[in-house]
Amino acid sequence: MASGYGEILRARYATRLLAGTLVGRLPNATAAIAIVLFVRAEGGTYSLAGALAAVYGVATAVGQPLLGRLVDLYGQPRVMLPAAVASALGMALFAVTGPDAPVAAYLAMVIAGVFTPPLEGGLRALWSDVLGKEEQVHTAYAMDAVAQEVMFTVGPLLVTGIVSLWSAQAALLVVNAIGVLGALSVVVSRPSRAWRSAPREAHWLGALRSPGLLALLGAFLCVGTALGAITVAGVSYADGHGGDAVYGWMMAGLGLGALLGGVVYGARQWSGVPERRLVVLVALLAVFYLPLVLTPGAVGMVVLTSLAGVFLAPALACAFIVVDRHAPRGTVTEAFSWLVTTFTVGTAVGTAAGGPVVERGGAEWGFAVPGLAGVAAVVVLLCTRRVLAVSGAGVVVAADTGVGSSETDRNGTVEPGFSAGHRA
Repeated sequence: MASGYGEILRARYATRLLAGTLVGRLPNATAAIAIVLFVRAEGGTYSLAGALAAVYGVATAVGQPLLGRLVDLYGQPRVMLPAAVASALGMALFAVTGPDAPVAAYLAMVIAGVFTPPLEGGLRALWSDVLGKEEQVHTAYAMDAVAQEVMFTVGPLLVTGIVSLWSAQAALLVVNAIGVLGALSVVVSRPSRAWRSAPREAHWLGALRSPGLLALLGAFLCVGTALGAITVAGVSYADGHGGDAVYGWMMAGLGLGALLGGVVYGARQWSGVPERRLVVLVALLAVFYLPLVLTPGAVGMVVLTSLAGVFLAPALACAFIVVDRHAPRGTVTEAFSWLVTTFTVGTAVGTAAGGPVVERGGAEWGFAVPGLAGVAAVVVLLCTRRVLAVSGAGVVVAADTGVGSSETDRNGTVEPGFSAGHRA
């Protein structure tokens, strides 16, 4: 297991790109908690804090595919670094004006969200150039999913640490300054500067003209809904079973389960078509969401949430492969960005739906939402399996996969096709 990941990290530029991307995404990973802490520190209400965080989330969801399309058209450095600077300036405006100027605060959230650089999609577009071998690219996708869990665990701790040592305003400024440095580290690297998307067909739908990609996005909208509902139902459960400490352990368990699942999944090579494997992984994800409705004691609930997270990172890693196989020629960054957007929107839907359900039926009914959403994701994949199974035979792939290759987007048509066949 260690040798497989070690081989990837020893590849030239791999560690730098992974670390730079994670650091560059830190502002986005910590935005919600940083916004809430700052608004409360300035005497604002929870309602205002929630509204500002929601505006930021929606703006980010809108901006990711738009910026992803620009990256595919003009390259990574010309889009990502200016976007990172603009996003940081938006947060700086919010830190200076504060919540007492609502119009400026909402404008700042829109700017910061819309210009959040699509570093996540950009990294996945670079892996084939940096690694070359298909098996290593698949393992890198799994490592990427695992690294996200680490970031979403460490990020909030960093924010709260800066707040306790300095101030909530300083946390906003410092985290976003760090994010710009992370983006800078990525875009000045040779793979990022050399990367070029394949020539693309002019089409206003861009990546969304792929039926297979639309099917995948529909499924992961439901998966995002499940995760959003868990966060709300978890708060309700913790209120009656030990308070914030129990909630913290539940969320940590969810992340730890995903981390371990992703590590194990990426440590081996998988045979067969990834679209079929994705159905199995999402089905297992749904199966482990269902027992949450039992709401046992605190220890039992932490165990159940840990199990509920086990198949999340593997499902995401497999979804990355499917996106790569179905993205139309010249739209790979945009396609990955659409997955980020869909997942974000789904999480917001789950949060919004979970609140009223919990208020009327308690935590038990709240935890029914993730189970139902997981089942819905499986149904979407089953109903669209013919679309997802479309063969990518006939896709022409350039032989040169080294840094600076003129053809780094391996998908030549709407149909799926990976560079070295259909092994995953």
